[in-house]
Amino acid sequence: MNTYMAKPAEVVRKWYIVDATNVPLGRLASQVASILKGKNKPTYTPNVDTGDYVIVINTDKVILTGKKKEQKYYRHYTGYIGGMKEVRYDKLLEQKSDFAVQKAVKGMLPKNSIGRQMIKKLFIYKDSTHPHSAQKPEVFNLY
Repeated sequence: MNTYMAKPAEVVRKWYIVDATNVPLGRLASQVASILKGKNKPTYTPNVDTGDYVIVINTDKVILTGKKKEQKYYRHYTGYIGGMKEVRYDKLLEQKSDFAVQKAVKGMLPKNSIGRQMIKKLFIYKDSTHPHSAQKPEVFNLY
Protein backbone atom coordinates (compact mmCIF):
# COMPACT_ATOMS: atom_id res chain seq x y z
CA MET A 1 0.00 0.00 0.00
CA ASN A 2 1.38 3.39 -0.97
CA THR A 3 1.39 6.48 1.21
CA TYR A 4 -1.27 8.99 0.20
CA MET A 5 0.13 12.33 -0.96
CA ALA A 6 -2.37 15.14 -1.43
CA LYS A 7 -2.35 17.18 -4.62
CA PRO A 8 -3.30 20.88 -4.61
CA ALA A 9 -6.23 20.31 -6.99
CA GLU A 10 -7.73 17.60 -4.74
CA VAL A 11 -7.84 19.63 -1.52
CA VAL A 12 -11.34 20.29 -0.16
CA ARG A 13 -11.39 23.35 2.09
CA LYS A 14 -13.88 24.09 4.87
CA TRP A 15 -14.57 27.27 6.78
CA TYR A 16 -14.27 27.29 10.57
CA ILE A 17 -15.21 30.00 13.06
CA VAL A 18 -13.32 30.26 16.35
CA ASP A 19 -14.49 32.33 19.33
CA ALA A 20 -11.52 33.82 21.21
CA THR A 21 -13.50 34.81 24.32
CA ASN A 22 -11.50 34.02 27.49
CA VAL A 23 -8.98 31.85 25.61
CA PRO A 24 -5.23 32.27 26.25
CA LEU A 25 -3.46 33.79 23.25
CA GLY A 26 -0.90 31.00 22.82
CA ARG A 27 -3.45 28.18 22.95
CA LEU A 28 -5.65 30.00 20.46
CA ALA A 29 -2.74 30.62 18.09
CA SER A 30 -1.43 27.04 18.17
CA GLN A 31 -4.82 25.50 17.41
CA VAL A 32 -5.65 28.01 14.67
CA ALA A 33 -2.22 27.39 13.10
CA SER A 34 -2.91 23.65 13.18
CA ILE A 35 -6.17 24.16 11.25
CA LEU A 36 -4.47 26.48 8.74
CA LYS A 37 -1.76 23.84 8.14
CA GLY A 38 -4.35 21.09 7.71
CA LYS A 39 -3.07 18.92 10.55
CA ASN A 40 -6.62 18.19 11.67
CA LYS A 41 -7.25 16.26 8.43
CA PRO A 42 -6.20 12.69 7.57
CA THR A 43 -4.97 13.97 4.18
CA TYR A 44 -2.26 16.21 5.69
CA THR A 45 0.78 16.52 3.45
CA PRO A 46 3.67 18.75 4.59
CA ASN A 47 4.56 20.08 1.13
CA VAL A 48 0.97 20.95 0.10
CA ASP A 49 -1.31 23.56 1.65
CA THR A 50 -4.16 21.28 2.79
CA GLY A 51 -5.48 23.66 5.45
CA ASP A 52 -8.88 25.23 5.91
CA TYR A 53 -10.12 28.81 6.23
CA VAL A 54 -10.40 30.18 9.78
CA ILE A 55 -12.42 33.13 11.08
CA VAL A 56 -11.42 34.31 14.57
CA ILE A 57 -13.97 36.53 16.34
CA ASN A 58 -13.96 38.43 19.67
CA THR A 59 -10.20 39.02 19.76
CA ASP A 60 -10.79 41.90 22.20
CA LYS A 61 -11.63 39.25 24.83
CA VAL A 62 -8.47 37.14 24.44
CA ILE A 63 -6.44 36.78 27.65
CA LEU A 64 -2.82 36.38 28.70
CA THR A 65 -1.99 34.24 31.73
CA GLY A 66 0.45 35.06 34.49
CA LYS A 67 2.29 38.40 34.37
CA LYS A 68 2.62 38.47 30.58
CA LYS A 69 0.48 41.61 30.25
CA GLU A 70 3.06 43.60 32.21
CA GLN A 71 6.27 41.75 31.25
CA LYS A 72 5.82 40.76 27.58
CA TYR A 73 6.65 43.30 24.86
CA TYR A 74 6.02 43.47 21.14
CA ARG A 75 9.22 44.81 19.56
CA HIS A 76 9.97 45.84 16.01
CA TYR A 77 12.72 47.78 14.29
CA THR A 78 11.88 50.65 11.93
CA GLY A 79 15.16 50.53 10.00
CA TYR A 80 16.41 53.87 11.30
CA ILE A 81 19.13 54.51 13.85
CA GLY A 82 17.61 54.15 17.33
CA GLY A 83 14.43 52.90 15.73
CA MET A 84 13.61 50.05 18.09
CA LYS A 85 9.95 50.36 19.05
CA GLU A 86 8.36 48.38 21.84
CA VAL A 87 4.82 48.17 23.17
CA ARG A 88 3.65 46.28 26.24
CA TYR A 89 1.13 43.55 25.50
CA ASP A 90 -1.60 45.03 27.72
CA LYS A 91 -1.63 48.16 25.52
CA LEU A 92 -1.30 46.11 22.34
CA LEU A 93 -4.30 43.97 23.27
CA GLU A 94 -6.35 47.09 24.09
CA GLN A 95 -5.53 48.91 20.84
CA LYS A 96 -4.81 46.20 18.24
CA SER A 97 -5.94 42.82 19.54
CA ASP A 98 -6.46 41.53 16.00
CA PHE A 99 -2.83 42.33 15.17
CA ALA A 100 -1.59 40.51 18.28
CA VAL A 101 -3.53 37.36 17.33
CA GLN A 102 -2.28 37.53 13.75
CA LYS A 103 1.37 37.84 14.86
CA ALA A 104 0.96 34.89 17.25
CA VAL A 105 -0.54 32.65 14.56
CA LYS A 106 1.94 33.74 11.89
CA GLY A 107 4.83 32.87 14.19
CA MET A 108 3.56 29.28 14.39
CA LEU A 109 3.33 28.76 10.63
CA PRO A 110 6.19 27.68 8.32
CA LYS A 111 8.55 30.46 7.24
CA ASN A 112 8.33 29.82 3.50
CA SER A 113 5.98 30.27 0.53
CA ILE A 114 3.49 27.72 1.91
CA GLY A 115 3.34 29.62 5.20
CA ARG A 116 2.62 32.87 3.35
CA GLN A 117 -0.17 31.07 1.49
CA MET A 118 -1.61 29.71 4.76
CA ILE A 119 -1.80 33.06 6.57
CA LYS A 120 -4.00 34.44 3.76
CA LYS A 121 -6.73 32.01 4.86
CA LEU A 122 -6.97 33.63 8.31
CA PHE A 123 -9.62 36.29 8.95
CA ILE A 124 -9.59 38.12 12.30
CA TYR A 125 -12.29 40.39 13.77
CA LYS A 126 -12.38 42.28 17.09
CA ASP A 127 -16.09 41.65 17.73
CA SER A 128 -18.59 38.96 16.83
CA THR A 129 -19.68 40.39 13.47
CA HIS A 130 -18.05 39.15 10.26
CA PRO A 131 -18.93 39.26 6.54
CA HIS A 132 -18.37 35.52 5.89
CA SER A 133 -21.83 34.13 6.67
CA ALA A 134 -22.31 33.10 3.01
CA GLN A 135 -19.50 30.53 3.41
CA LYS A 136 -21.49 28.80 6.20
CA PRO A 137 -18.59 28.39 8.64
CA GLU A 138 -18.66 25.57 11.18
CA VAL A 139 -18.03 26.35 14.83
CA PHE A 140 -14.67 24.94 15.96
CA ASN A 141 -14.48 24.30 19.70
CA LEU A 142 -11.05 24.85 21.20
CA TYR A 143 -9.89 22.30 23.77
